[in-house]
Amino acid sequence: MPDAEDVRRIALSLPDTTEKVAWSMPTFRVAGKMFATMPEDETSIAVRCPKVERDELVLAEPDKFWVAGHEAQFAWVRARLAALEDEEELRDILADSWRQAAPPRLLDVHPELGLPSGG
Repeated sequence: MPDAEDVRRIALSLPDTTEKVAWSMPTFRVAGKMFATMPEDETSIAVRCPKVERDELVLAEPDKFWVAGHEAQFAWVRARLAALEDEEELRDILADSWRQAAPPRLLDVHPELGLPSGG
């Protein structure tokens, strides 16, 4: 089961990523744009996710994904770390969120990270 240190290690391994504390929690940013947060209890993460995909994820795997009330109007989803299959799934989730926040110049330089979901 992935934990908070896995989140930090994987997120910071993505190109041009920095960690910044905001709202009393670690946030991870690419080129200044936030792509992941880890709430205080460090049992989940919030990541970017297009609303249509987010709603499908929550319906398909409600034990794994949910939407926090204050994030409902935004394209973000929460994932429970304990419900993730392994570190590879965590890496896929973080990389997908990174791609959605990364500027085109980084996407061009890192084609191995693929294209953003839904775009």
